[in-house]
Amino acid sequence: MSEQSPLTSRRTHWLSRVTGRDPHESGRAATPLELLYDLVFVVAIAQAASQFAHLLAEGHVATAIGAFLFGMFAVLWAWISFSWFSSAFDTDDYVHRLATMVQMVGVTVMALGLPAVFHSIDAGDALDNRVVVAGYVVMRVAMVFQWARAARQSPTHRRTCLAYIWTILIAQAGWIATALLPLSLVQVSAVGAVLILIELMGPYLAETKGDGTPWHAHHIAERYGLLVIIALGEGIVGTVASLSAIVGVEGWTLGAALVAIAGMGLTFGMWWAYFLISAGDVLHARRERAYRWAYGGIPVFMAVADTGAGMDVAALYIQHKAHIGPVAVVLALAIPVAVFMFGIYGLYGVLYRAHETLHLILLALTAAVLASAPLLAAAGVSVPVCLLVVMVAPAITVVGYETYGHRHVDAALKRATGSTDAAAH
Repeated sequence: MSEQSPLTSRRTHWLSRVTGRDPHESGRAATPLELLYDLVFVVAIAQAASQFAHLLAEGHVATAIGAFLFGMFAVLWAWISFSWFSSAFDTDDYVHRLATMVQMVGVTVMALGLPAVFHSIDAGDALDNRVVVAGYVVMRVAMVFQWARAARQSPTHRRTCLAYIWTILIAQAGWIATALLPLSLVQVSAVGAVLILIELMGPYLAETKGDGTPWHAHHIAERYGLLVIIALGEGIVGTVASLSAIVGVEGWTLGAALVAIAGMGLTFGMWWAYFLISAGDVLHARRERAYRWAYGGIPVFMAVADTGAGMDVAALYIQHKAHIGPVAVVLALAIPVAVFMFGIYGLYGVLYRAHETLHLILLALTAAVLASAPLLAAAGVSVPVCLLVVMVAPAITVVGYETYGHRHVDAALKRATGSTDAAAH
C-alpha cells in the first residue's frame, strides 16, 4: 500500500503532503484538472496535424513525415510525463494546480512553435525549434519542480523521483543545445535520436531500478483512452473540412454523402477498436508490463492524429489545392489507419502476452482492404469511394471481436490477471 489514502472531498485546496496516491484506490478517475490539461493538447495535436497535411498535399512527403514525428513526439512526451506523475502524486492542492497551469502555458508555446519546425525542415534549413524548445523548457521546469517536491516529501519514492529529475535535466540540456547551436538537419537528427533514447530510458530506469511510483492502473488506462478520443477529434475536423470542400464546390452530392459516412464511420470504428482492449485490469495485475504498453502507444496516438491529417489532405485535393494524385491522397489516409490497427494488436500482445490465430486472420483482411483502396484510386475510382473502403478496415476488427473474438480476449484476460473475475479489480 502507498503512504496516502484516497483524497477526500474538501472545500479548499491548501497544501497537502506529496506522499503518493494509493495504487489500489477504488473509483479512481481522471480529475477535472487533467481534463482541462488535455484540452490544451487539442491545440497542439491540431497544429501538428494541420502542418503535416499541408506538406503532404504539396507532395513533400519525406519532410512532412520527419517534421510530424519530431513535433508529435514532443507533444506526446509532454502529455505522458505529466499523466504518469499525476497518476502517482496528484495532491490537487494549489501548488499542484499552479504547476500544472505552468505546464499548460508551455504546451501552448510549444504548439505556437510547430509551424516554424515544419517550415524549416521543409526548406532544408537549420531546424528552427527555438519556440518549441522554449515551451518545452517551461514545461520541464514545472515538471522538475513537481518531481522534486515528491522526492522531498515522500522518502519512500525519493530514489525514483531523483532518477526522473536527472533524466529530465540531461535530456533538456541536449534539447536546448539543438535550439542554440547552428546544427544541420542531419546533425540535429543524430543528436535528437540520442536524446529520445535518453527520454525513453529515464522512466524505464526510474521504475525498474527502485520501488517505482504508485501509479494507478485503471486511472492511467482511462487517461490514455481520453487522449485517443482527443486525437480522434482531428478525424472529425478533417471530415468537416472535406465536407465543406465538396459542398463549397459542388453542393450536396453523392460524393459529399460518401465523405461524411467515411469520415465519421472511420472515426467511430477506430474508437470502437481501441476500447476493445481492457488495459486497466491487466496493468493492475501485471504492473511490469506497463512500460512497453505506455510507450508502445506513442505510434498509435500518432496514427490517430495522422488519420485526421489524411482527411485534411482529401479536403485539399477535392478543393483542387493539392499537388498530389488520387493514389497519394488515399494512401495519406490508408497508411495511418494501418499503423493504428496493427498498433492496437501490438498493444494487445504486450498486455496479454497472447497471439491468436483469429488476430492474424483479421489483420490479413484489414491489410487486404487497406491495400485495395489505393489500387481502386489508381483504377480511376473516385476518392470519396476509396475513403469509404478505408473506413471498412477498423470495422473488420470490431465485427470479428463482437461475433467471436471476445471469447479469446476474455480467456486471455483471465490468464493475464490470474482471476476468474477480472472485472472485480
